[in-house]
Amino acid sequence: MALNPSKSNRIRMNSTSSEISVDQDPGKPPMHQMVTFARRTSSGRYMSYSRDDLDSEIGSADFANYTVQIPMTPDNQPMDATISAKVEEQYVSNSLFTGGYNSATRAHLMDKVIESESSHPQMIGTAKGTSCAMNGCDAKVMRDERGVDILPCECDFKICRECFMDAVKTGGGICPGCKEPYKATDLEEVTMNPGQPLPLPPGPMSKFSRIPSRLRSSKSLATRSSTGGDFDYNRWLYETKGTYGYGNAIWPSDSGVNNGGGGGDGGSGWSNAAPKEHKPWKPLTRKLKIPAATLSPYRLLVVIRLVALGLFLAWRFTHPNNDAIWLWMASIICEAWFAFSWLLDQLPKLCPVNRSTDLAVLKEKFESSGKSDLPGIDIFVSTADPDKEPPLVTANTILSILAANYPVEKLSCYVSDDGGALLTFEAMAEAASFANLWVPFCRKHIIEPRNPESYFNMKRDPYKNKVRPDFVKDRRRIKREYDEFKVRINGLPDSIRRRSDAYNAREEIQEMKKQRQNAGEEPTESVKIPKATWMADGTHWPGTWVVSSPEHSRGDHAGIIQVMLKPPSDEPLQGKPSEGSLDFTEVDIRLPMLVYVSREKRPGYDHNKKAGAMNALVRASAIMSNGPFILNLDCDHYIYNSQAMREGMCFMMDRGGDRLCYVQFPQRFEGIDPSDRYANNNTVFFDVNMRALDGLQGPVYVGTGCLFRRIALYGFDPPRAKDTHPGCCSCCFPHRKRATTAASVTNGEEKRALRATEDEDEDFVNSISSKAFGNSTFLIESIPIAEFNGRPLKDHPTVKNGREPGALTVPRYLLDASTVAEAISVISCWYEDKTEWGNRVGWIYGSVTEDVVTGYRMHNRGWRSVYCVTKPDAFRGTAPINLTDRLHQVLRWATGSVEIFFSRNNALFASSRMKFLQRIAYLNVGIYPFTSIFLIVYCFLPALSLLSGQFIVQTLNVTFLVYLLIITVTLCILAVLEIRWSGIELEEWWRNEQFWVIGGTSAHIVAVVQGLLKVIAGIEISFTLTSKSAGDDIDDEFADLYLVKWTSLMLLPIVIIISNVVAIFIGVGRTIYAVIPQWSRLLGGVFFSFWVLAHMYPFAKGMMGRRGRTPTIVWIWLGLTAIIISLLWVAISPPSGNSQIGGSFSFP
Repeated sequence: MALNPSKSNRIRMNSTSSEISVDQDPGKPPMHQMVTFARRTSSGRYMSYSRDDLDSEIGSADFANYTVQIPMTPDNQPMDATISAKVEEQYVSNSLFTGGYNSATRAHLMDKVIESESSHPQMIGTAKGTSCAMNGCDAKVMRDERGVDILPCECDFKICRECFMDAVKTGGGICPGCKEPYKATDLEEVTMNPGQPLPLPPGPMSKFSRIPSRLRSSKSLATRSSTGGDFDYNRWLYETKGTYGYGNAIWPSDSGVNNGGGGGDGGSGWSNAAPKEHKPWKPLTRKLKIPAATLSPYRLLVVIRLVALGLFLAWRFTHPNNDAIWLWMASIICEAWFAFSWLLDQLPKLCPVNRSTDLAVLKEKFESSGKSDLPGIDIFVSTADPDKEPPLVTANTILSILAANYPVEKLSCYVSDDGGALLTFEAMAEAASFANLWVPFCRKHIIEPRNPESYFNMKRDPYKNKVRPDFVKDRRRIKREYDEFKVRINGLPDSIRRRSDAYNAREEIQEMKKQRQNAGEEPTESVKIPKATWMADGTHWPGTWVVSSPEHSRGDHAGIIQVMLKPPSDEPLQGKPSEGSLDFTEVDIRLPMLVYVSREKRPGYDHNKKAGAMNALVRASAIMSNGPFILNLDCDHYIYNSQAMREGMCFMMDRGGDRLCYVQFPQRFEGIDPSDRYANNNTVFFDVNMRALDGLQGPVYVGTGCLFRRIALYGFDPPRAKDTHPGCCSCCFPHRKRATTAASVTNGEEKRALRATEDEDEDFVNSISSKAFGNSTFLIESIPIAEFNGRPLKDHPTVKNGREPGALTVPRYLLDASTVAEAISVISCWYEDKTEWGNRVGWIYGSVTEDVVTGYRMHNRGWRSVYCVTKPDAFRGTAPINLTDRLHQVLRWATGSVEIFFSRNNALFASSRMKFLQRIAYLNVGIYPFTSIFLIVYCFLPALSLLSGQFIVQTLNVTFLVYLLIITVTLCILAVLEIRWSGIELEEWWRNEQFWVIGGTSAHIVAVVQGLLKVIAGIEISFTLTSKSAGDDIDDEFADLYLVKWTSLMLLPIVIIISNVVAIFIGVGRTIYAVIPQWSRLLGGVFFSFWVLAHMYPFAKGMMGRRGRTPTIVWIWLGLTAIIISLLWVAISPPSGNSQIGGSFSFP
C-alpha cells in the first residue's frame, strides 16, 4: 500500500512498522483527519482506494445489468483478491489502532494481549503458528478461520503477511519458494467437494455498495470495479454450465445455481430468487388486549374517583377551618396538587395492552433457505470505571452476548470503555479467550442463562432436561475453567501493577546507564521517568495509566479500537474432537465480532458522559459493521434469554415494523432482598406504566435493554409520516395542511428532520448532509444501506417500504486498515464539532437522563415504540440495594426530570405528531419531582396538628369521612385491578407506595433545588457512578442492604419521622390530661401521623442497620430532633398560667 500525494496531508503505511500515520504541516491550524489509501500496481501506477477518487473517476459511467467474463491465459493469472483481503483482515484484527485530534493514526501489531494462552482462531494475539520461511524473517504464517496456515502457493511455501505483501507488490506476484506466479486459489475452494459445481461468482463489490439498485446514485455506486480477481473463472467455466467468450455476457437461468440464496435487490445480482410456493401470510406478533371484565371497571373507577376528588376539593374549599386557617390553607393546596398529580399518572394507564411473538414464523420467514436473512444487530455495552463497575461483571455480560441465539455472522459487540483502562481491556480479552469454550458449550447443551456466573449459581437442578451423555463431564470441565477465569480476572490489577513496575524499573536502569555513559560518572540526582502502564506485549498502554500523566489520564488520552474477535466466516465452522477434552464436532465454534472502543478525550472538550460514548459507538459501528439495529446494554445487564433479540426482531420485521423506533424490554434485577425493601425491582413502573404506554405511542426509553432502529437514532422521520396528526382538539381547531417536503419542522426549537419516504429513496439519499453527520464519507454512505437493511420483508401486499426476501444473505465485507482508521477518526473528540450529533442525531445531550430525552425526540417525530415482555426475562442486571446508593440513584433520575421540565424537551412544546395521552405521560415525567414540595408539607401537617391541637377541618363530620372513605376505597380497588391486569403482587404495589414517599421527602426535593440552581445560576450538576460492588460480608448475599452510609439526603426523612413520633406522644398526653378532651382532633392527627410513619417504615428500618452498626450521627440527629420539637411545642403551647418556656420550673 502506497501513498496518495497531497499538499496538506501525507499518508504512509509501512508494513514493517505496522503504522498508518497522518502528518500535518506545522504552523497551520488543526484540520480534520483524512486518511487516504492507495495500491501500487506491477506497472508502477498508483491505484487509489479513496472513495472520493473512485467516484470522481467513474462517477459519470453508466453500467448495464450484465457482466462480461474474459478468460485468463497462462501468462495472465492475477492475484486472488480473496486471499489478500483475508490476510489484510487478519492483520487488522491483530492490531491495536490508536489516534485522534492532531495525532497520527497508528496500527500496533499485537502478538500478545493477555498473559494466558489463547487458542481460538478469531482471537487476537493467537498468531502462534509456524514461522515464515523467508530468510531473516521470524514472523508467523497467515492463518484462516480455523487456525490453519494459509499457503497461497501450491508449493506450500510458508510465508507471513508482510513478506506476502512484498512479493505481491514488488516481486511481481512470484512465489519466493518455487519461483512461479501465484495462482488464483480461493480458500473456500480448497475445502469444497470437487465433485460439486462451483457457485456463481459473487462479483467484486465495495463494502458500501451492497445496496439496492433503486437506492444507488451514479456517484455513490460507481465504485463497482471489474479489475478484482476474486473468482477462478476457468474452474467455474469447466465445472458449471456457464458460457464465455470475448464480448459474451453471462445470463444465468432461473434454474441455475443460486449463490447462497441471495436473490432480490440486495443479493449478489447473479441469480434471481426462485419463486416460492404460495403460503398464507402469518404475522410475527399479536396484540393481546386486556379483558373487558377487568379494564371496563378500571376505567369506570378512574372516573368515579376523579369526580369524588373534585367534589371533595370543592367541599374543602367551601368549609374552611377558621380556628387554624393556616393549617387549612396548606392542606387544601397540597391536596389539590396531589389530585392533579394523580390525574397525570392515571390518564396514560387507560389503554394497557399485552403483546406476544411467534418465533417459529420468524424462523420460517428468514431462515428457511439455509442462510439467514435476518438483519444485523450491533450490541453496545458501556462501562466507565472498573473500580465501581467490576470487570468480572462486564466480562459475564460480554459472554452472554457472544453466546446469544442469533446468527453469528449478523452479531457485532462493541464495548465502550469511557475510562480507557487497561484493566477493562485485558478483562475483555480474557472474556474473548474464555468464550472459545463457553459459547460452544452453550450451543451444544442449550444452556440457559448464558451468563456463566448466573448459570453456575442458579438454584434449580442444572441436569434437568439434559439428554447428552457427556453433559456432566463438559459442565465439570467448564466450571473448572470458569473458576480459573475468575481468578485471572480478579488478579488482573495486581498483574498489571507488577508488570508495569518491572518495565518501569527496567526503563529507569536503562536511563541511568545512558546518563552514566553520557556524563562519564554516576548521576548526581535520581532519574525520573513517567510511571507508565504497560501492556502484555511490553509496550505502553495508549489509554489511561494507573499513575496519570499528560495524554494518559481519564480526560486526556487517544482513541483506541481493538478488534478482539474478528468477523466470523459466512459458513459454519464445526469444531474438532481433538480440541482438549470437550467434543465440539457438531457444534458451530464461530464467535461474533467483538470490538473494544475507547473514544478520544482531550482537555477543553465536553465529552457528554454516557451519551457521548454511545454516539461514538454509533459512528464506529456504522463504519465497521453497520447493523441496521442497535441493542444497548449496561455493563451489569446481561442476556438472560438467548432468544431475546429474536423476540425483538419479530416486532421490527412485522407488518408496520418500519415505523418502530425501538423495542424496549423490561428491566429485571438479581440480588434484590426478598422483601424488596426499597422497591428496587420497580415492578409498578415496568409492569403497569410501561404496559399502559404500549397501548398509546409506546413506552419510554429507560437507558438499557432497548433494541433501536439505527435510522431512527440518526434523526430521520418515520416512513409515511404525515404533516398533521389529530390531537385532542383537532375537531375544534383543525390544523392547516402543509405540503410534504424532505425537511419538516417538528417544533419551534428543533431543526430540520430528515425524511425517509417509501417512494422517493433518491431524495432520502440526497437529504443526508455532512453538516448533520460529520465529514466522514464512509459514515454518510452507510446510512441508506442501514435504512434498507432494516426494512421488513415485502411478503404481503399491505407491507409498505419493504425489501425483497434474500437480500441480506450475502456475506459481509472483510475488515481492512482503512475501515478501522476511519472508525478511529469518527471517535475523535473533534468529530462532533459543528454537527447535529447530540442535538438531533444520536443520543441527545444536555440532561443526566439522556435516555428519556432521546426516546422523547423519536416519539415527537412520529415514531412508535413497543414493549416486549418475554418469558423467561430477556435481560437481567443488578440494582443498588443499599439505602444510600438507592437514594442517589433516585436523585439522578429526578434531577434529569427537572432538567427536562425546564428545557425545550418539555412535553408542553411537543409536536402534533405525539398523541395526547403520550404527551401527558411525558409531562408527568418532568413534573413528578415537584410533588415533593407538597408531600413534605403534608408529612409535617399531622405533627403540626397534634402539637397545635388543631386539625385540617373544623370537626370530623360525616361528610368529610364519607369523602375520605370513597377516595381511599377507590384507590384500593384501582390498585387491585392494576395488580390483576399487570400481574404484579400487592406487596410490590405497597413497596412502591412506600418508596414514593421516601424518595419524595429526600431525593426529589434536592433534585428540584439542583435543577433550579442550574436554570437560574447555571451551576452544573455532577454525579458519580453507582457502585456495583458488594458489602464487606462476602458470606452474606445481602450484606450491602444493612450498610448504613450517611448522606445528607437522610436528614429530612429523619426529621419527619421524629416529628410525627414526638407529636403523637404530646398529643395523646395533652388530650388525656385536658379538662375537655378533643378526641376527634387527636384521632385525625394520629391517623395521618401513622399514615406517614407507615410509609417511612422501610427508611427507619434501613437506618437501624444490623448488629449495632448504626452510625453515631444517626443517634445524634434523632436526639437533637426530639429535643428541638419538644421545645418548639412548649414555646407554641406553654402550660396554662405561665407564658414562659419551661413553665414554673426554675434552677435552685
